[in-house]
Amino acid sequence: MTNRRNFLKKGCLAAASTAFTFPHFSHATEKELNLWKKLPRFNDDDFLWNWVRNEYSVSSTIANLNNGSVSPQPKVVQEVLEHYTREFNTVPSMYMWSEGDTSNAVREQLAALAGCSPEEIAVNRNTTEALNTVIWGMNYNKGDEIILTEQDYTSVMNTWQEAEARYGVVLKWLSLDLPVEDDEEIVNAYTQAVTDKTKVVMITHVNNINGNILPVKKITAAIKDINPAIKVLVDGAHAFAHIDFKISDLGCDFYGTSLHKWLCAPFGTGMLYVKKSEIQGLWPLFTHVDPQSDNINKFATFGTRNLPAELSIARAIDFHKAIGIERKEARLRYLKDYWISKVHDIPNVEVKTSMKPEFACA
Repeated sequence: MTNRRNFLKKGCLAAASTAFTFPHFSHATEKELNLWKKLPRFNDDDFLWNWVRNEYSVSSTIANLNNGSVSPQPKVVQEVLEHYTREFNTVPSMYMWSEGDTSNAVREQLAALAGCSPEEIAVNRNTTEALNTVIWGMNYNKGDEIILTEQDYTSVMNTWQEAEARYGVVLKWLSLDLPVEDDEEIVNAYTQAVTDKTKVVMITHVNNINGNILPVKKITAAIKDINPAIKVLVDGAHAFAHIDFKISDLGCDFYGTSLHKWLCAPFGTGMLYVKKSEIQGLWPLFTHVDPQSDNINKFATFGTRNLPAELSIARAIDFHKAIGIERKEARLRYLKDYWISKVHDIPNVEVKTSMKPEFACA
């Protein structure tokens, strides 16, 4: 730690990667993170974002404007993933099938980040898998109504359309004129579609088309006021580790997200949140010895898995916390505003992303 502090005090950007690499790939503690933030230049914006930039191995030959689909991983995440991959290859069967869940610590860290219990978090591979787990895990009656929008993610809409064909559920489509910058207008659009046949309300937290942030907490509260039995499913692919919130504060029943997006975790890592009271009644997507148990682990049973990638999520969380969600969100919003300011006066360019901070970030 002494050497790392000296490097940073000198503002030695070339050594920043080494300076922030933890010995033996151990997890950073809150104490260490707080020490880093007190260093003379860590809170200097230019220094901080130069350090962040240096921590990635993105090609300098292109201007990458799409971190939303799959974000590059910081070098420290790549390094720990390589370490675990080499280690697992020494005795694969011992590590893969050892007693107990080797990723329990990762679930605890994710739960702390999400503001919920580890018993409500299942690590999986992406948002699509998380949402499919919920959509195919519920029991339906013919005529059950599902509220969703034409601006939801394509694969989500496709899944609901398949459920419509297979089970006879009725899809009630809303259409949002993006960007939407009125909470009351958004909430009313959802509540006015509710009937006594409404089974599920589908909400996209941050829209992938233009980055529109929807007031999930307000929508959920309004829906639950009408009928607490209605299930609220949230597509959080582009929200988690991007904007500052806690899943537990949203009031939703289910939340799915991809960790290889804004958290910058290894490719093919995701997370499913299921409210504790909803676990038992939800069938797992992949068969389980006790499919009606109230144990969240039944949603993380899908055969051989990429445990090195899952364990490396912890390093991505460390990196994320070292920056801080408040600073990260502010930086992303600054970059969005900067980009828009440079193009909005160009002829034939129409900006469909909100400039109001509460309705858009990156």
